[in-house]
Amino acid sequence: MDLIKLKIDGKVVEVPTGTTIYKAAKELGIDIPVLCYMDLKNLNIENKPGGCRICSVEVEGRRNLAPSCSTDVAEGMNVKTNSVRVINARRTVMELILSDHPKDCLTCAKSGNCDLQSMAQKLGIREIPGQEYAEMSTYRLDTSPSIIRDMDKCIMCRRCETMCNDFQTVGALHAVNRGFEAVVAPAFEMNLEYSSCTYCGQCVAVCPTGALTEVDHTNKVIAALNNPNKTVVVQTAPAVRAALGEEFGLEPGTRVTGKMVTALKNLGFDYVFDTDFAADLTIMEEGTELLDRLSKHLNGDKDVKLPILTSCCPSWVNFFEYHFPEMKDIPSTARSPQQMFGSIAKTYFAEKIGIDRKEMVVVSIMPCLAKKYECQRDEFKVDGNPDVDISISTRELAHLIKQANMDLVGMEDSDFDKPMGESTGAGVIFGVTGGVIEAATRTAYELHTGKSLESVDFKQLRGMEGIRSASVDFDGLEIKIGIAHGLGNARKLLEDIKAGKSEYHAIEIMACPGGCIGGGGQPYHHGDASILTARTKAIFDEDEGKVLRKSHENPDIIKLYEEFLDKPMSEKAHHLLHTHYFNKKKKTFEV
Repeated sequence: MDLIKLKIDGKVVEVPTGTTIYKAAKELGIDIPVLCYMDLKNLNIENKPGGCRICSVEVEGRRNLAPSCSTDVAEGMNVKTNSVRVINARRTVMELILSDHPKDCLTCAKSGNCDLQSMAQKLGIREIPGQEYAEMSTYRLDTSPSIIRDMDKCIMCRRCETMCNDFQTVGALHAVNRGFEAVVAPAFEMNLEYSSCTYCGQCVAVCPTGALTEVDHTNKVIAALNNPNKTVVVQTAPAVRAALGEEFGLEPGTRVTGKMVTALKNLGFDYVFDTDFAADLTIMEEGTELLDRLSKHLNGDKDVKLPILTSCCPSWVNFFEYHFPEMKDIPSTARSPQQMFGSIAKTYFAEKIGIDRKEMVVVSIMPCLAKKYECQRDEFKVDGNPDVDISISTRELAHLIKQANMDLVGMEDSDFDKPMGESTGAGVIFGVTGGVIEAATRTAYELHTGKSLESVDFKQLRGMEGIRSASVDFDGLEIKIGIAHGLGNARKLLEDIKAGKSEYHAIEIMACPGGCIGGGGQPYHHGDASILTARTKAIFDEDEGKVLRKSHENPDIIKLYEEFLDKPMSEKAHHLLHTHYFNKKKKTFEV
């Protein structure tokens, strides 16, 4: 490896060829301020357009200042990161950016967690010269079911474009216009709702300003809790408990399950249930569907659709409806746990407590912004009444708890309510990449072989690689499994299926990095891989601590089938717990 020697702020450093000035400076412990730059090492994603010029440095012998994030080092280079010229340039750039930026920091959703706000503070900006003469750009607010685009706040860092196109390969966002009118917008300048957007929320997760935020439904939750005529039921996804504590100063990976339940009860929810219960239910349906397809395949049925694809992630569902509609008969027809829960809550549980479904409000707390869209889909409604009424993110739950002036950290633990609060370890691991297929494998193995698993930990299915492959021995029957997180990785597996090259029997796909633990509605992790690792460990630790770790052993699931559903994939179960998919390509690309 060729090394290049250079000097930065009087200090000598040797770095490999192709290293940028910014990274060379980090080797010396010199922190060059950045705004548009983003380095997500765990995803192999680096956004370095050099557009904002906040990271500019002075290079001896060069007339113009150089953007350090996108300028490679050269032998003998002498760099100054803190000269008066550099400081003045950074301040001027920041003043120009702020001159075309709204001044609504008091009410902005990103206030307190805004990179632009922090950088202005760091650079000591206290006024914006000439602002009274400037005419600001104005754009129409773009509100979709999950994400709000406020392009008045876009600073053209293009982080969202990098995530949407490079990591997810969705192609919903592109740079348009020039100068002060330049923004990142959906293709053909359409609204997000009419683009190929999957609502994964990864654009929101990396946006440095309030240009991209989630649709906030906390006021709807408060209104429901204040309505004496409604029974308000809440469900909480597994990834939420592994991240919520971060919003209250706890270390990443600190599980706050019992404290979260107490907080929800104190907020006034009538029943606090666990989406893990519905995850166990999902395994019963999806696992049975997998075994049914495998049985037909082994008996020579050439029309059977393999590999079966998991269908728990609504962003992934949107993705294949937009980009691979010709394959919509391949995914499992099982609904996501969120939607299974809502359907059972408004039928089975509503009957138990003697109310009409319209008198019940089902709230879900999810790590995912696509869930907001999912619960609004027409196929998940009965006579216009949705199975899940409101979905809020982990961040929104944190806001509710803070508004109520509660001390989450100091709370005692409480248990989930019955009967939809009992879950197994298999339900918990839905929150991480590989977890859904591992949970399915635990149940499918025992149902297929009639034997008890000696070990339920299928560690060959775990990991953070974007695409993973594994084989599981079903007592002589080799089941080949594929796993992908990130829609760009999913695309590769789907292209193989289309080309007839796939040898898998089952594939799990999650849209977000690390699965739900890295969802677009989680506390901002700013690309820190250690945070995702800590959340993952929290999920598996909870699984290992469970007495029951296989979905088909959940006594409340067994009771649900005995009292209400009959058996997995029964006519009633299919009606309440399964769905179908749509061709959205025409809607998106032929407008």
